[in-house]
Amino acid sequence: MAAYKSLRDFIAKLEAAGELVRVKTPVSTHLEMTEIQLRLLAEKGPAVLFENVTLPDGSKSNMPVLVNLFGNVKRVAMGVTLDGKERTEPSDLREVGELLAFLRQPQPPRGLKDAWDMLPLAKTIMGMRPKTIKSAPVQEVVLTGDQIDLTKLPVQGCWPGEPAPLITWPLIITKGPSESREDDYNLGIYRMQVLGKDRTIMRWLAHRGGAQHHRRWKTSGKREPLPAAAVLGADPGLILAAVTPVPDTLSEYQFAGLLRGEKAELVQAKTVPLLVPAHAEIILEGHVLLDDYEDEGPYGDHTGYYNSVEKFPVFQVTAITHRKNPIYLSTFTGRPPDEPSVLGEALNEVFIPLIQQQFPEIVDFWLPPEGCSYRIAVISMKKAYPGHAKRVMMGAWSYLRQFMYTKWIIVVDDDINARDWKDVMWAMSTRMDPARDITVVENTPIDYLDFASPESGLGSKIGLDATNKWPPETHREWGEKLYMEQEIIDRVNAKWAEMGLPGSGKTIWKS
Repeated sequence: MAAYKSLRDFIAKLEAAGELVRVKTPVSTHLEMTEIQLRLLAEKGPAVLFENVTLPDGSKSNMPVLVNLFGNVKRVAMGVTLDGKERTEPSDLREVGELLAFLRQPQPPRGLKDAWDMLPLAKTIMGMRPKTIKSAPVQEVVLTGDQIDLTKLPVQGCWPGEPAPLITWPLIITKGPSESREDDYNLGIYRMQVLGKDRTIMRWLAHRGGAQHHRRWKTSGKREPLPAAAVLGADPGLILAAVTPVPDTLSEYQFAGLLRGEKAELVQAKTVPLLVPAHAEIILEGHVLLDDYEDEGPYGDHTGYYNSVEKFPVFQVTAITHRKNPIYLSTFTGRPPDEPSVLGEALNEVFIPLIQQQFPEIVDFWLPPEGCSYRIAVISMKKAYPGHAKRVMMGAWSYLRQFMYTKWIIVVDDDINARDWKDVMWAMSTRMDPARDITVVENTPIDYLDFASPESGLGSKIGLDATNKWPPETHREWGEKLYMEQEIIDRVNAKWAEMGLPGSGKTIWKS
């Protein structure tokens, strides 16, 4: 499969595969797009390119709007082209996790042949450093000064009662004040409330890379504001790199090249000292102000509630650059299913090799989409000693930054399907004693959007040990699990069709 150099390359591929539909019927950016996406997501429907877009004042936008791009896991998998192989299944993304695991903690070669086999991968990684070019499609049109007008963009109004349209898919590029690794380029997706023609709010949480750059920039003594760029409509490799736990040793630009199998092409921004994706659709250049904060929200969030109003820094736009006839990429956040929850489901497959590298006893790791992407995790494991499940809980909470906000961890044995709630509930009801097998940890970091926590950003976590108990975890005789003899299973399989009984006749017993 050829690499996608741009979002429109990916659109062409999706359309050819029947994964994208063009809509010519007039559709409003205000609420209508959200309602349409809700219905599409419920049925894992196609991406949609709205070609006749109406703005809230009734006027027609001169830009089409692309929504539901990652509305099913198949399209997320299709966005990864690192080795030219066709990907359509969630399990296909395990290879990305295996690559990340190697990059985070490469195993030393066991001999000359092993070292030789690793050489092509090392060359590939080094060869994916981004390439800088002098002219780029994203700078075919350059708007500065009085030409800047964010209100002309078809920015989506997602839910009733929100204070202003919300830029929902901006890929924010920042670079810290020093040459240290932690201040290299950071790419993150942070929503932006439109304040006027040339100002937005930059909503980034304190632990995210962009916010850390902003904080270090302020404390470094610099007087000028932090340069930043918002990319609207990047290629899928770059979008996925921005939401993946990329090792600190690698930039998201370089990792995006690995995901695509082709190095990223960058161009110098027009008004800020940053390199930006050359083949993007639209870029907002500007600065995140150091001491200018505005109230953000309330907006519909991935919890299924409106978030609290809170102050975040202001982004001052200094230029808008875009392709001729650009495509505006949009989405919404809400109670799952939404696109972030679909991305979370896909990234679950990426996380598994990473967490197995640290804890090889883990068989499966599942973030149920209804758990709002990361708030609930179910882990199946090969238990080896008493207390083992608690060790795995503590490890999962601390190993990857993504799981710092996971409130509920349920640990089960490897005979339980971690992705089947019926199986998990059976394990909880038969293998747990509440007083013995529940671990509560207080005063831990919690997503500040979680208003169920007693303090903003600080709350508790709970671990449920639903594994079989070993001495000295229990002093009672432990039950023996029911089973059926394989000979009987095979005999009934052979005669099922001739008995004329309804149903598929598939056995419930695991082989």
